[in-house]
Amino acid sequence: MRGTRRVVLGAGGAVVLLAALDAYVVVTVLIDVAADVGIPLNHLERATPIVTGFLLGYVAAMPLLGQLSDRYGRRPLIHACLAAFALGSVLTALAAGEVMVVAGRSVQGIAGGALLPITMALIGDLWDEHERPVALGAVGAAQELGSALGPLYGGVLAGIPATVVAGVELGGWHAIFWINVPLAALAAVAVQLTVPSGTGGRTDSAGDRPVLPPTAARPLTSTAGAAEHTGSVTDGTAARPAGATRVPHGSSGPMNAAGQEAGSQEAGGQEAGIEGGDGQEAQARGGSEPPARRIDVVGGALLALALGLLVVGLYNPDPAKTVLPPWGLVVIAAGVVVAGIFVWWEIRSPVRLLDLSTTRKGPLLATLAVSFLAGAALLVTMVFVQLTAQTLLGLDALAASLVLARFLAALTVGALLGGLLGRRLGDRAVAVAGMALGAAGYWLMSRWPLDLRSAGLVVDLDLVVAGLGLGLVIAPVSSAVLRVSPAVQHGVASAAVVVARMMGMLIGIAAVSAWGFYRFQSLTAHLDTPLPFGVDAVTYQRRLAEYTAKVQAALHTEYTEMFLVTAFVCLLGAAVALLMPRHEGSRRAR
Repeated sequence: MRGTRRVVLGAGGAVVLLAALDAYVVVTVLIDVAADVGIPLNHLERATPIVTGFLLGYVAAMPLLGQLSDRYGRRPLIHACLAAFALGSVLTALAAGEVMVVAGRSVQGIAGGALLPITMALIGDLWDEHERPVALGAVGAAQELGSALGPLYGGVLAGIPATVVAGVELGGWHAIFWINVPLAALAAVAVQLTVPSGTGGRTDSAGDRPVLPPTAARPLTSTAGAAEHTGSVTDGTAARPAGATRVPHGSSGPMNAAGQEAGSQEAGGQEAGIEGGDGQEAQARGGSEPPARRIDVVGGALLALALGLLVVGLYNPDPAKTVLPPWGLVVIAAGVVVAGIFVWWEIRSPVRLLDLSTTRKGPLLATLAVSFLAGAALLVTMVFVQLTAQTLLGLDALAASLVLARFLAALTVGALLGGLLGRRLGDRAVAVAGMALGAAGYWLMSRWPLDLRSAGLVVDLDLVVAGLGLGLVIAPVSSAVLRVSPAVQHGVASAAVVVARMMGMLIGIAAVSAWGFYRFQSLTAHLDTPLPFGVDAVTYQRRLAEYTAKVQAALHTEYTEMFLVTAFVCLLGAAVALLMPRHEGSRRAR
């Protein structure tokens, strides 16, 4: 059984890694994609939806499709998501215009965002409470590995020579998305062979048989049994048919009524979010028919709508005169209102996307806010360091991704150090120090000279400082959220950290890009593109060189100002980190 679960974990980690890679892979080839779909270099703001479209789908789908897997089963939902991921990849690879590439990336995001919570829920099904943190950590590592390797992975694949077969371009940046089709197929085969069938039931110690708790009245029918789970992504508790006794982790025997009641109280009270009033009604009927899983469609729709409105309000296709588009303030205000309605709904609804009702709200929200701000800084770095290397240094996609690799390597090292230091110094102290160090790194990056080639190791050192700072935050944030959450909700709490970071990436890149592209347009509004007509070749080349130099200077100003804004984002994160739960790691270590 242990070997079988390792294979399941490997398959689940592989699909999470595949989705995580594509979340970041586009930053390497954004300029190439923009050029091929007709977006000029001086209007890169029109390429922003290529990034935000994926992130919006990723964040919006993550909690809702995780709940759908509770109802329809892990394996069918993983297969559906892999098929949709492959479809989105094909749409992106075939895209000849902005709309199609954004649509393809959005489909990829929706499918990819669902794979993480479904895999975490699958771990809740198959691992008991004692062993589950290690498995969840492995899946989290796959997610983080995707962020570190994504740009390099994209740079390598983009180096495949251009090849046209039957009128279809297979090489260059298109290869990044074509390769997802066989990879998704292989992942689907692995899932089919390893993930238990049914609806996510946890297997017992003797083999792959689902552990289905006996009812108090009479045994479940096979149909009813197939409709139930022993794990839920919404709260991490074990779900049970109405009127049935709870089977504790690590036990296959039934408990008496008193034991069931005590176990329920220890697990954090009632099982919110999946049965609601229907469970009581079923009990009144004798418990012979387990209720169908309830899905928080309203909550999912409100979350997606709020995020969508905020992104649309921040997207300005013509930033020549203003930071926001004409509709910006109204749409952003509507997004804030919908977000408020979402919070109101989640507090009062019996069915919730992320049920953290028994968790201490203040420390939790502060910790998630740090994750949000760190996510914003992370994606701004990954996008605009790549653009800086390609536009100011004139590097190709792969060489530019190697420049970004300095930051990503430091991010990985910082993540390891953050976990070690958190045990000694406490999560809050390490998170504050990490965000402060990140702020220092971005302030140094904002002082990069126009002639970056002459900067030498300064660029590398500044990227390392920023990467170490953000990396230090990763482990303390996850640890702090788990510490303030009941054990039965560790799965959903871990997912909340990822959701917060991805939301920070989405809103952060949209907001910072809006300001940056406005600055670029304002700095270049007076420039006239030289034309090779009516002048001799020498004069044209001189004018072109002057124009190019002024555009480079405008890009330099845009990038350095965005790095300065990111420094303030990190300073805000350091201040918010002071509100994280206190944890004297050094005392506990002694």
